[in-house]
Formats: sequence, C-alpha cells, structure tokens
Amino acid sequence: MKVSNLFARVPDGTDAEQFDEILNTPAVRIERIVSRGHTSPTEGWYDQDEHEWVMVLQGSAILAFENSPDVRLAAGDYINIPAHCRHRVAWTDPEHNTVWLAVFYR
Repeated sequence: MKVSNLFARVPDGTDAEQFDEILNTPAVRIERIVSRGHTSPTEGWYDQDEHEWVMVLQGSAILAFENSPDVRLAAGDYINIPAHCRHRVAWTDPEHNTVWLAVFYR
C-alpha cells in the first residue's frame, strides 16, 4: 500500500493542464486534474463512454453542457455527468490552480 497526497506536486501554473492517474481498474478510473486558466478545445465536446463524477477540491471552474445550462463549481462542489452527456470546461480561474478529482465509471 502507498499513501499519497492529492495536493503533492501541484504545479504553480503551466502551459498545459496536468492529468495524473491515481487509480485504474476495469471498473473505475480516478484522475487528479490541475487547471489554471485552461479550457477545453472550443471546436469539440467531451462525449465519453463512461460516467464521470467530478469534484473541485480547490479553485473554481465553469462546465458548459450542450443541452443544459452552464454550471459553476467552487471548492467542495461536485457533479455527476452521465455517459454521453456532451460537456466541456468553459473556464477555470486564471489566477489560481483549480484542482479536480475525477472518477470515471461504467
């Protein structure tokens, strides 16, 4: 067994979002994502085969949905996104890191 900390090795601003896989099994995948002013590409939507439960641990963000209103998330907020619910990250705080915990499951 290994003990780790979600806030360890958080970069202080980078050109690219940071994706760190924490766990990957046949049933579930868990990632830590660090954003700082990053957004999804404007020309596409995430359309995933898996459900995604995502929580903002630090910072803030706005998720845009193709068929629903935008959702603003602050530290402690979470949302469950069903598989094939088309969505994108519309905004993350450019001044502070936004640290996400994403759980993908079938």
